[in-house]
Amino acid sequence: MVAHVLVFPCPAQGHINCMLHFAAGLLDAGLHVTFLHSDHNRRRLGLAAAGAEASSPRLRFLSVPDGLPDDHPRSAGKLLELMESMQTHTSVAYRALLASLRAGAPGRDDGFPPVTCVVADGILPFAIDVAEELGVPAIAFRTASACSFLAYLSVPNLVELGEVPVPTCADLDAPVRGVPGMEGFLRRRDLPSFCRGHAEDGGLDPILQTLHEFTAHSSKARALIFNTAASLERSALAHVAPRMRDLFAIGPLHAMFQAPAAGGALWREDDGCTAWLDGHADRSVVYVSLGSLAVISLEQFTEFLSGLVSAGHPFLWVLRPDMVGESQNAVLQEAIKAAGRSKACVVDWAPQRDVLRHRAVGCFLTHAGWNSTLEVLTEGVPTVCWPFFADQQTNSRFIGEVWRTGLDMKDVCERAVVERMVREAMESEEIRRSAQALALEVRRDIAEGGSSKEEFKRLVGFLNELSLSTMTPPAPDKEILADSVGIL
Repeated sequence: MVAHVLVFPCPAQGHINCMLHFAAGLLDAGLHVTFLHSDHNRRRLGLAAAGAEASSPRLRFLSVPDGLPDDHPRSAGKLLELMESMQTHTSVAYRALLASLRAGAPGRDDGFPPVTCVVADGILPFAIDVAEELGVPAIAFRTASACSFLAYLSVPNLVELGEVPVPTCADLDAPVRGVPGMEGFLRRRDLPSFCRGHAEDGGLDPILQTLHEFTAHSSKARALIFNTAASLERSALAHVAPRMRDLFAIGPLHAMFQAPAAGGALWREDDGCTAWLDGHADRSVVYVSLGSLAVISLEQFTEFLSGLVSAGHPFLWVLRPDMVGESQNAVLQEAIKAAGRSKACVVDWAPQRDVLRHRAVGCFLTHAGWNSTLEVLTEGVPTVCWPFFADQQTNSRFIGEVWRTGLDMKDVCERAVVERMVREAMESEEIRRSAQALALEVRRDIAEGGSSKEEFKRLVGFLNELSLSTMTPPAPDKEILADSVGIL
């Protein structure tokens, strides 16, 4: 049987990007791929999805509802609402769709064989459970770092040791016990942000509890995939592996496989900023982007802007229309241009990988999301980290203390600190040497014979074995197929 993998990411930009590169790797290996969007995101993508679909006869895009109204913000602050809605509503539509794809829905003449395996985002545990219930082997894919995964996995131990929930008046610089392999450098402020929250009864933040449960659930999948490299997270991977049925470290995927030009970008990229970079000297520009979910206050915006201007370097700032509270984006963009004069360029969204590899970029002021972290590490560019939430707190500690490829500015948003850290990242030869040395290690991992390359080959073999072991699908249930008609 030909291997046909259904790839199902959480419907957030960073998750989609990562798993789309993964899908591209499967296509390169000769597998069929169905990539499952939410209805909301597929509408945002519009015709782009169809264009990407046409890029390979073995790739198609389908969608299921996320259960939320179109005007729901689907922002970081509403994460739990999205997860709960998907558990309640998406799971039903997903079951019907997967049953039809497993059995071979009548009326489909697209040349696709039945689905033989599901690779689902690890924070969508229902997708793994439903697949196994329908007789489809399921693998978990975590788009975050292995170090943050290990932190979530260690929550019961952290609770037992009294480390979480972090007391309100606790010393955030105190070292943390309970996360294996990180006792020497992890502080309270470096734990995932939800460790600082509390339930109404003083217990764990409900989001932290949920994320721990999702993380522990990955042990039920046939295997766990990380978009990471051994050179980056060898210790964390070694501590996670014994608790999973199998584990694959196959990143950074963006540097291994070219994703379809369309089908994954929820924000329109402004390519004009690369022409602006062309007019600047080597390593002279500060690139600023806080990712696809972070929302900052007008006061924080002002502190960033003042600090960047005072640092004295030209800067390219990605400012999403929904990024600064209720402020008008056009007014803020004009404020940046006025303050920075000819030294400032501001865009809604940028082609980040092209920007980071541009000769003019000297450092990256980032939220330390895992995709951005992998992209900057691969290019060897120094960083200044201002983590927003979740795993970003842990990632930024690794950047500043373990890899020493940048500076960690977490929990502070003051113009003087922004100015000082940007200047240091731009001027420090020690940081630049560390960043470039680590980039060489990462590139060895993804080269022929490297650990990530070999692990990806092993994963493809594993997927093919699963497809061969998948029993001939039963005749499709007429009631399930009828329910799925409106989805396809």
